[in-house]
Amino acid sequence: MKHYKVGYLIGSLAKESINRKLAGALIKLAPENLDFTEISFAELPLYSYDYDADYPPVARAFKDAIKAVDALLFVTPEYNRSIPGGLKNAIDWASRPYGTNSFTHKPSAVIGTSPGAIGTAVAQQSLRSVLGFCNSPQMNAPEAYIQFTPGLIDEQGGVTVESTEGFLRNYMSEFHDHIARVLSVLPNDA
Repeated sequence: MKHYKVGYLIGSLAKESINRKLAGALIKLAPENLDFTEISFAELPLYSYDYDADYPPVARAFKDAIKAVDALLFVTPEYNRSIPGGLKNAIDWASRPYGTNSFTHKPSAVIGTSPGAIGTAVAQQSLRSVLGFCNSPQMNAPEAYIQFTPGLIDEQGGVTVESTEGFLRNYMSEFHDHIARVLSVLPNDA
């Protein structure tokens, strides 16, 4: 099987984010032929089109990191029934200036966890809308709205609930298949 480079973005900037823990668990459960790199956006200033003529180095590095991977995995919490502002800001940076959208033809998947019963369902729908506009082919199924309960993910990044572990392992396998399908028919500009 072909190896793919996957960049992952964690929607929360918090060091102890449960979505960071979920990302670690997903990496452990992923097929061996997916290589992961976190793409951080913590240092990006607030986007303004005033920067379009001369992107700051941190924004160019962010766009370069996206360009260097084959696919993107978004692991995000839900803030006020949407995605965190920092993540939206990062997407705005990566999609600009006009004509240089980093997401075009870049396969993506969206997942997240929350203590709430519906996980991050509303935030994911919001993010899917944004990624659709950015021309990123998304894995639409299976959907994954993970309710985070105490002890769900242990200190080593292992998922402690067998059914959840199996579901997440399958999710990552499906993500691999999605990447392969998309890249077999769309050009990879990385």
